[in-house]
Amino acid sequence: MGIIDLSQTLGDGVKTYKTIPAIHVCDYLSRKESRNHYAEGTEFQLDDIKLVGNSGTYIDSPFHRYADGKDLASLALSSTINLEAIVIRAPHLNECTPVGLEAFEGKQLTGKAILIDTGWSKKFGTENYFEQHPFVTEEAANYLLAQDVALVGIDSHNIDDTRGNTRPVHTILLGAEIPIVEHLTNLSALPDQGFRFFAAPIKFKGVGTFPTRAFAIIE
Repeated sequence: MGIIDLSQTLGDGVKTYKTIPAIHVCDYLSRKESRNHYAEGTEFQLDDIKLVGNSGTYIDSPFHRYADGKDLASLALSSTINLEAIVIRAPHLNECTPVGLEAFEGKQLTGKAILIDTGWSKKFGTENYFEQHPFVTEEAANYLLAQDVALVGIDSHNIDDTRGNTRPVHTILLGAEIPIVEHLTNLSALPDQGFRFFAAPIKFKGVGTFPTRAFAIIE
């Protein structure tokens, strides 16, 4: 049994979207300052972290798109962890290449986490990551809905085409309470099938999106 980490590394200054502030990390209580509160030889570090929920590898709950949708605290763990999963290979896509219906047809998708490997994650941390990324089409999203998939993840900048101001894939999937995981990485290390996917959400009331430690266990 092997464990494969599928999450981007977060840290001070990491930026996931051009229009969203980078993560900021500083001391709330430094080790040096903590020595004034504890016995000699005992010290602690407390971090002050400021980030937007859409940072790094994160999970979208229905509340991200719908005011009356389930927030992170309401998502059942069974909807995001220990899911039988399959990788859809669409690697080395050109800029703005859509992942269409043909990528999913003929595959056993029902009840599974669908992870889309576009190869775009290698650009994470560069200016090229933000623009012209691969995305899933509305037609494909409707097909995934009809196939009753459990979850959809992608290693691209966004599952939707961000050149416009509509987000049909988010609308379709989150409207059906199908969680979305974006900014995955390392999908090339996975087999096409024969593994379980995990992306536990933080139990955060009133919040729709937050970073997750996504990983897979190969059976």
